[in-house]
Amino acid sequence: MLCALIVPVGNFVSAASEEGVKAALSTGAGLGYLAAALAVGLSCVGSGIAVAAGAPAAIGATSEDPKNFVKALIFVVLGEGIALYGLLIAILIISNVGTALGI
Repeated sequence: MLCALIVPVGNFVSAASEEGVKAALSTGAGLGYLAAALAVGLSCVGSGIAVAAGAPAAIGATSEDPKNFVKALIFVVLGEGIALYGLLIAILIISNVGTALGI
């Protein structure tokens, strides 16, 4: 199977027609995919910074008073929600790029 992917003998691998490949390699589609990647990447970095600051404080507050666990957990989850919003925006961007290409 690997040889069929590397050396296309007998047209074994024909995943897309040439027209689809040319349309997918347009500049607009490339910028759309780059925007989706940046949305996910930067939101995950921001989420990591938020969780890195909030989780140790939540652990310290919980160790002092176990009743603070739920309140502290809410702040950690809010930090993680940033990454989910970035993923949602990336899905929306990719779906719009696919619609523009006719996929």
